Amino acid sequence: MDLERRVAELERRLALLEKSEPAGGRPAERTSGDFWALEGLKAKFAELGIDAGGVLFTGDVRVPDGRRYEWQYGLAAETLLSEDWPEAAESFAALGHPMRLRLLREVLGGRRTVAEMTELDGVGTTGQVYHHLQQLSAAGWLHTTARGRYDVPAGRVVPLMVMLTATRR
Repeated sequence: MDLERRVAELERRLALLEKSEPAGGRPAERTSGDFWALEGLKAKFAELGIDAGGVLFTGDVRVPDGRRYEWQYGLAAETLLSEDWPEAAESFAALGHPMRLRLLREVLGGRRTVAEMTELDGVGTTGQVYHHLQQLSAAGWLHTTARGRYDVPAGRVVPLMVMLTATRR
């Protein structure tokens, strides 16, 4: 990259940083690491003329059986703040049971059938496993594939990992 383009890129990045400073002129406190994803999000929203901010989640996940999922999704803060949040309750509720989270982990790990899942210690009866799988399916966290096999939809793997990450303190 020639010198002029490098200087222009640095000026653009500096402008983004200055724009993100809170009133009072002090940079926002950052708790850890390099914010390259955040800076990219801010630049993308600036290109789109969105100045209220937004969120982005992205991931590259390889599950134990070797499948790989790459995914990203972003929304403007205005969109999220204007939506009806109680509509999200069903999706959160489906994840709110420890056995359902365990079953999701098992499906990602390669166990796909009810028979394989009921062989596990502590999962309960076949009926209980079906009940939990039905709740996860109704909320979109699972879908059935050929011959009674379950799978986590590709577009839900990274969001699931994001939600699990969000529970860490």
